Amino acid sequence: MYFTSTVFLVFLAVTVILYYVIPKKLQWPFLLLASLTFYAFSGWQNAAFIVLTIVTVFVTGRKLSNLHKEQETFIAVGGEALTKENRKAYKASMLRRRRKWLVVCLAVNLGVLLLLKNVAILSKGINAAFSMTEGGFSFFGLLMPLGISFYTFQAVSYIIDVYRGKTAAETNLFRFAQFVSFFPQIIQGPISRFDDLKQTLFTPHPFSGKDFSFGLQRVLWGFFKKLVIADRLIIAVKAITGNPDEYHGVYVLLGMLFYAITLYCDFTGGIDITIGIAEMLGIRLKENFNRPFSSKSITEYWRRWHITMGTWFRDYLFYPLSVSKPMLKLATKSRKVLGESFGRRVPVYISTLLVWFATGFWHGSSANFIVWGLANGIVILISEELTPFYKWFNAKFGFTKAMPYQLFQVFRTFWLMCFIRTFDTYASVKTTFAMFGTLVTDFSLNKLMSEGVSKLGLDYKDYAVVLAGICLIYFISLLQKKGSPREMLRARPQVVRHVVFVSLFIVIIVFGIYGIGYEANQFIYNQF
Repeated sequence: MYFTSTVFLVFLAVTVILYYVIPKKLQWPFLLLASLTFYAFSGWQNAAFIVLTIVTVFVTGRKLSNLHKEQETFIAVGGEALTKENRKAYKASMLRRRRKWLVVCLAVNLGVLLLLKNVAILSKGINAAFSMTEGGFSFFGLLMPLGISFYTFQAVSYIIDVYRGKTAAETNLFRFAQFVSFFPQIIQGPISRFDDLKQTLFTPHPFSGKDFSFGLQRVLWGFFKKLVIADRLIIAVKAITGNPDEYHGVYVLLGMLFYAITLYCDFTGGIDITIGIAEMLGIRLKENFNRPFSSKSITEYWRRWHITMGTWFRDYLFYPLSVSKPMLKLATKSRKVLGESFGRRVPVYISTLLVWFATGFWHGSSANFIVWGLANGIVILISEELTPFYKWFNAKFGFTKAMPYQLFQVFRTFWLMCFIRTFDTYASVKTTFAMFGTLVTDFSLNKLMSEGVSKLGLDYKDYAVVLAGICLIYFISLLQKKGSPREMLRARPQVVRHVVFVSLFIVIIVFGIYGIGYEANQFIYNQF
């Protein structure tokens, strides 16, 4: 049941109505029931995996919390009688006990995630090993459960925070289940932290006309991005990337541009719908994007794109890796061999590459995503090494502060990300590099001018709609620099607000792209 399906729209309408009709104290249990119902539509066989995550992480969290309390009580009651060495040994012993519970919990949940992400590879390997050519081995017919990457990461952040003592363990299994399975964000995020979400998820919410209106506006805006632009332009993207023998050279650049727009509108559109639904229910979720195409560097871009995923990898992988004992030992050796300045950066750079390898692997186990992740990491490291040069250059030449140069930086970053992102689109890494080669060997603007873009599955009316939509998105982005566009609209007369709402709704209905059965395509990030 995807956000853009008619079944979901009916489900959402019923959920919102009942949510505000029932007693306030029953709102969060009702949302848990709604979330489980939503998840059931993806197949009950997949429910076992999310139940496994909920139970194992909840039980481990309670155990870790008890161990923390046991240590605090012991030290408070009789710890003063211990020597400094005995107290240190006791704390180390308790730390090992907590660590064992954490490791087992992470091994179970991340192990399941890795297994399911590699089902196809495992099946292929087993078939090849046993020469199973007819029918083959399908690895128990397992499919990727809905949202497993997102709810696993959300649960992992919780258990690590409990282990670190940063958050108190939840004592109510059903409240924890609601945190993991909250239906608007389970498909593609944002990846919430327990301490953030619990402040709003379990609080009674009386109906607020403002929250409902603002949430509905954001939902409509998300549908506009998804149905009017992303689902329209993806047709041309698939035509280009699915036929590399026919569409190469200048079409590769065109495919990069189209895919950048498609992915942005698809992903941000889905997040708009997610945050909008939550807002209609009075619940606040973290923002996941902050005008990423305004970035002047790739580092800045990743601070603005999929923000909750970036901060997750930073807090739960990069920081622990960079300060781990092996990395600290490596730093000591590197400083002796490579010098103080570069040597101390080696562990940070290795940690960065490992994180980006993991980021690529999280998106998919194929070589395409691994190369995509490492390419991002390598470019970031090169930028870090060139930082002294950038500072000298900016200080030497005053034009770097002028608007034209800043626009150049934005343009450069955009196309750099387009090139890296191309690894997402073609069937293999080999094909991607071959297409890069055609930009040199077979680049011809005349080909684009003569053959045009009408053979890509869209006509010129479609391109006009896309262009108008992009202009509208850019206009809203400019407004966001001055404040909330929704607050600005709220300050307008009621008739103006209604005209805007109705106009946007009509645009979606008239210009939206729908498939067989009048259902839109699923969101790109659903596959992760």
